[in-house]
Amino acid sequence: MSTSCIVPVSLSERSYEITIKAGLLERVGRELKKQGVRGKVGIVTDRHVARHYLKKSLEAIKRHGLDPVPIILPPGERSKRLKTVEQILDVLARHRFERSSMLVALGGGVVGDMAGFAASIYQRGIPYIQVPTTLVAQVDSSVGGKTGVDHRLGKNLIGSFYQPRAVWIDPSTLQTLPAREVVAGLAEVIKYGIIADASFFAYLQRHMSALRRQTPGIVAAVVKRSCEIKAEVVAADERESDRRRILNYGHTIGHALEALGGYQSLIHGEAVGIGLVQEAELACFQEICSRAVVEEIRRTVKEAGLSDRMPPWTPQRIWKAMLHDKKVSGGRVVGVWPERIGQVRIGPIDKRVFERWYAVSRGAPHGPV
Repeated sequence: MSTSCIVPVSLSERSYEITIKAGLLERVGRELKKQGVRGKVGIVTDRHVARHYLKKSLEAIKRHGLDPVPIILPPGERSKRLKTVEQILDVLARHRFERSSMLVALGGGVVGDMAGFAASIYQRGIPYIQVPTTLVAQVDSSVGGKTGVDHRLGKNLIGSFYQPRAVWIDPSTLQTLPAREVVAGLAEVIKYGIIADASFFAYLQRHMSALRRQTPGIVAAVVKRSCEIKAEVVAADERESDRRRILNYGHTIGHALEALGGYQSLIHGEAVGIGLVQEAELACFQEICSRAVVEEIRRTVKEAGLSDRMPPWTPQRIWKAMLHDKKVSGGRVVGVWPERIGQVRIGPIDKRVFERWYAVSRGAPHGPV
């Protein structure tokens, strides 16, 4: 496919476009002018991304008569806190940003979530644009308007729904990603095939080696299809009251594992990869899907280079971490369970079922609930 395409996100007056184009980052100043931006532009990034792309971005913005203000944050999930958002707000206030000023989130999911949240609350809302530089951010977190930060008791507990003005994806930025980050991003890609598109899942299986090698045409096709699925789901359910919850597949257990590891032992995609397999195992235990479905998911996750094995935490600790997740409803853990590749269902799970499954999966005779 072409390495340039546009995916619309249809949300009435909040609609915007996802532009996927190699070399787009070098044209960021021109694109901002086309958006009607004038004056100050805050460039929110982290130290790792800044080393590769900040100077180039600042020069591109200055060439078009805009006034860029860099805001460089500590990297990693552990910086995703209210204190860091306050640092962004301090810079905006100090430089007298106005409601017509613009923020640009240049980086991965952590940067995008924090910049979007800061934009949503500064002067009750200023526009922002997502320029994701990681695979996880390009296929998932930059699209859909979820912004926010973590709390010590759970991931993404503080935040808002606030749609960007646009999403600009330059797949060539993935070339500077560490191999671990590329592999981790594949978990979100695999998720889309499982929840919504069996043919896409089969495409991933056929092209996984090329995807891991970052073959440009394959990467562009995968990013495009992932964004199309995300955009369709978000358009149908912007605020996660119903259908959008299918995007949480792999994240009920995944987020718990991230939190238990202190956001250090597992990065997001690695935890989600484990969640994809283990939540399928749970679905099989509840007789929602067949053993064949579980093994298809397991094989694909492992071929992507991801682990399928649960860390050695007790079921009680994992359950407690799951209870702090924002997906809990009425005090009940709500999961997403695959019925077959391309179709899932949403439903609660009981603690006793979870603990019985956990015991069975570690040596007791296998059987349904």
